[in-house]
Amino acid sequence: MNVVKRQAYARLDDRAAAALLCGAVGLFLFNIVFGPIAIVLGALAARREGTSRLGRAAALFGIGLGIADLVVLAVLLASKVHGGALDWYIGH
Repeated sequence: MNVVKRQAYARLDDRAAAALLCGAVGLFLFNIVFGPIAIVLGALAARREGTSRLGRAAALFGIGLGIADLVVLAVLLASKVHGGALDWYIGH
């Protein structure tokens, strides 16, 4: 008779997973929205009691991605300002 032992895996906190997802999506789309959401969800997940090391690391990485979203937004906006006016167009 074969006995298979199951290993207990640390479950990733839902808030930490959502922070990672929002941070990653925010690098490409709607960074003004997803960046702050990633930061808030990551902070909530990191401060939660009983969070595993994996969950805490994911939460901190989500916070970092949220900050990166806002940095990307600032760089994009700074590169589009000409003479005090925002010049944003698509095309040549």
